Amino acid sequence: MTDTPRAARFLEGALVLTFVTHLAAMATMALVLAPFIPGGSAIGDAERMRMVALHPWLFRLGWFPWQLTAASDLVLALALVRTPWIARWPAWLGFAATACAVVPDQAGQLLWMLRGPEIAASRNLPAYLEFESTVFRLTAVWGALGYTIAACFWSGSFASARTWARGLTVLSVAAWALFLSLSLAPLLPDEIRPADRWIAAGNAVGFILLIAWTAWVTELVFRRARPDTAWGGRAPWRSPGARWTACPLEWAANSRFAKALCGLLPLFRFRSDITDVIYANWLVPADRLLPLVPEGLELARVGPDRSLAILTVLTFRHGHFGPALAGPFRRLFPSPIQSNWRVYVRDPRTGLVGIAFFTQGISNLLNGLGARLMARGMPMHRFAGATLERATDGKVVVRLEPGGGSAPDLVIAASPASRELPAVWNDAFDGHEAAVQAIVPIERAYSSEPEHRSTTRQEIGLGIKATECEPLQGEARSACLHPFVGDAPALLFRVARVDFRFAAEIREPWDAPPWPGGFPPND
Repeated sequence: MTDTPRAARFLEGALVLTFVTHLAAMATMALVLAPFIPGGSAIGDAERMRMVALHPWLFRLGWFPWQLTAASDLVLALALVRTPWIARWPAWLGFAATACAVVPDQAGQLLWMLRGPEIAASRNLPAYLEFESTVFRLTAVWGALGYTIAACFWSGSFASARTWARGLTVLSVAAWALFLSLSLAPLLPDEIRPADRWIAAGNAVGFILLIAWTAWVTELVFRRARPDTAWGGRAPWRSPGARWTACPLEWAANSRFAKALCGLLPLFRFRSDITDVIYANWLVPADRLLPLVPEGLELARVGPDRSLAILTVLTFRHGHFGPALAGPFRRLFPSPIQSNWRVYVRDPRTGLVGIAFFTQGISNLLNGLGARLMARGMPMHRFAGATLERATDGKVVVRLEPGGGSAPDLVIAASPASRELPAVWNDAFDGHEAAVQAIVPIERAYSSEPEHRSTTRQEIGLGIKATECEPLQGEARSACLHPFVGDAPALLFRVARVDFRFAAEIREPWDAPPWPGGFPPND
């Protein structure tokens, strides 16, 4: 059974929420709450009571992330019930166990927060320890036991849906067995009951395993809806270089979960003083380029019978590519070589024309990973070697080398020329300027998310005029492009300088009505 877009977003959001809240709760436990609870630190009972009395609001603040984790667990349990491809019985049993766990857990936390500081302020140590023991059992025994049972059903839910991995079985058994033993440990007789510090240490290990389990399951759920593709943002990243350094980079670059986490961060406006933009353009039968068009978009066709389409590769050198808010400090940022490979598309809902990147490459690792993880639909890869040279006589040499990685290859050798079109372009365009006008002033990039039935539109600023394009003649070769362009001649030209501005990224659901005020005129 497949997901609906709403159910998919709910489950994915619930998993991300669970990961983030539990990670925040662990950090708060280590930084704030540990001295206030039994076994959390090396201080004695009297000193622990005194700290609760002296810092009641810090104590209460430390519990707040743990209340969020309880809410996130309940949301996750509900999301599993609502997900069509999850079996009903483990989902409902997991929901019931979670609900049963939340009651004693949150009751104990609330009692501890509200009455704990008051009892601690009385300086009656026996009374405080008796109260502490009661609320601690509510949270650390009955609440923890309920959550552990729920987690077992969560594992069964994902395993029965075949959204699972063999290693997750080992991880689940280790984590849930540890939590079960820790939740029952306070009920043991005093002579065999582990010390509080060992229970606290075990819970720390258990929560690390829980965080790893959540991250792994979330990755598999995201991959279920976002399988690898030959082209585009989900084409696998293969990093050039030694395997011991490439493997962790590939995991990060290909992780759907890492991309989802990065999507929670604010998207800054970037600027770059781009120089020597070398355009290589091919006019080919439109049907050849259809595999490069993202779902939900249409190929923009040209020519008298609309049977042709344009494929463009533009390669350029960045000038201190970084966030605009860095101001004069942007000069500290690198100036890598980048290459964007694109086709021209049309959004059928709006009629707006833009471009869709089917692959990209950059020479700087951090820029490549950042673009791939932070921006939707950026099919960025890393070059093993990249050269862009321009001699004083205007001759241009571009060499892009994948070096065993997934970046595309390209060699261009060209020199200044007159404004004449290759013969194949003459039937589609009335002169060089008309062809350039169809290629350059497109300042809108599209990507699609079929699993959420939406399109992402990125608005950029280039400000290039057709008259600024200096014609070139020469040769452009690429092994990975040959299936699409064959032996067609390339239309080459150069733009000396571009002030790149990233303005906005907007997600547009396919089933949503157009903008209330209508769309701007087509470029």
